[in-house]
Amino acid sequence: MADKEERKIVIPGETIVSGDEYLPGEGTEKNGQDIIALKYGLAEEQNKLIKLIPLSGKFSPRRGNVVIGKVEELTFNGWVIDIGTPERAFLSLMEVPRFVNKDALEEVMAVGDIAVLKIWSINKRGIDLSLKARGLGKIGEGLIVEVNPNKVPRIIGKEGSMIKLIKDETGCNITVGQNGLVWIKGEKVEDELLAKKAILFIEENSFVSGLTEEVTQWFGKNNGKGNTAEDKE
Repeated sequence: MADKEERKIVIPGETIVSGDEYLPGEGTEKNGQDIIALKYGLAEEQNKLIKLIPLSGKFSPRRGNVVIGKVEELTFNGWVIDIGTPERAFLSLMEVPRFVNKDALEEVMAVGDIAVLKIWSINKRGIDLSLKARGLGKIGEGLIVEVNPNKVPRIIGKEGSMIKLIKDETGCNITVGQNGLVWIKGEKVEDELLAKKAILFIEENSFVSGLTEEVTQWFGKNNGKGNTAEDKE
């Protein structure tokens, strides 16, 4: 793995690299001089740190994750939200950035509404959510796309490079939930559908090396703004 951009698919127990100079990162462990994969996924190296991007599995919630969830139930002091976890996820009245009358919770969100939220605590009771940050709140118009939660890092890209590419090509606002739900909002339905197709293309090809270049070429073939003479024939 001399090239830090190179990624390879590994299976649990496989030796990714060997050498004292390498350090185990997320999804790996060190056994003697070997860095071993703990999951099925894409192994990559950054400054001698070996980490693994899982390609399958369920969402593992962490404090600080931005997620997209659906209101399941209203209680006397907040909302029960489905974010795709076995644990109960709850948004308290105290975590809404404005005063809410306990008798008027539906004015903020009703059962079936979808929102962008942040996980601020995980404890024995479950997951505590918040709306107290920029970009959080109830979702109105637009599309929701569901992807494998473990493909989210590929959809976002290094330092947000991949999601920026999709935004630039489609003109859509896109919010990626760490739980595998993506909200797309564009000026036209056609733009939203193009962004959705691009996201699903990335999910299907997440194992490909040089994926950003592949997606750029994909847009050249699928985006009206980037059609070549060959595409128009």
